[in-house]
Amino acid sequence: MPIDAVVFDIGRVLIEWEPERFYDSRIGTDRRRQLFAQVPLHEMNLNVDRGHPFRESVYALAEQHPEWSEEIRWWHGCWLQMVPRAIPHSVRLMQGLQATGTPVFALSNFGAETFELACGSYPFLRSFDRTFVSAHLKCIKPEAEIYAILERDTGVAPDRLLFTDDRLENIEAATIRGWQTHLFTTPALLAARLVQAKLLTEHEAA
Repeated sequence: MPIDAVVFDIGRVLIEWEPERFYDSRIGTDRRRQLFAQVPLHEMNLNVDRGHPFRESVYALAEQHPEWSEEIRWWHGCWLQMVPRAIPHSVRLMQGLQATGTPVFALSNFGAETFELACGSYPFLRSFDRTFVSAHLKCIKPEAEIYAILERDTGVAPDRLLFTDDRLENIEAATIRGWQTHLFTTPALLAARLVQAKLLTEHEAA
């Protein structure tokens, strides 16, 4: 089936997202594991992705866990250190697709404030043909609603979308809707998939 547009997740596909690595560097692996076992940091972050306010969410959680309050507040104050760099080959693939005329959409679980922070550090995140951020839409992957919004707003038939994401549950939800999918593990394997689909040449995908 031909592909009319490619849909990219952002975190761990186009930019690194490594909160555990950040905390390991600050407090060591053992204490980080203890922190993450006792404090629902990822659950809090998922609520931010749903549209809850960033600073207020982090600071409220810190008040609930005073023994970890400083470390929890790092999630707000040091957030950019948790997204330390872009993934250059993935970015080249995104830009290569656009250069050859293939529309590129973003579909990402992201907070409203954190997305703006990320765009400030990684300006290419503002260059998608369409951007679908969970906090703006008040729904998250893998809920069916967020996929339906993209289909409706872009007008692209589900079976003519190619979606890449690093989380299997998000890929499975798209597959159920008839999207073509690629579970992201490395940029090189995504490049091979784009070449296989004849969206890029091997030279363009390098």
